[in-house]
Amino acid sequence: MMMMLSLLLGVVPLLGVAYTVVNGTITTVDGLFLSLILLALSGIFFFNALLELRANRNQSLISKQQKTS
Repeated sequence: MMMMLSLLLGVVPLLGVAYTVVNGTITTVDGLFLSLILLALSGIFFFNALLELRANRNQSLISKQQKTS
């Protein structure tokens, strides 16, 4: 559940960057900093989703090994 929320919240800033590019304000200083901040937010949420995925995968491997032992 947390991974899906992180993925959703990671996509939303990318839509903001796309809007900034389509709007044409990417060439201004404000647009540049806005896009950098939004990309950083998106990266943080995607990194959180990656960590959740790795934790779930490791947990399932550990439980699988315990069942076979």
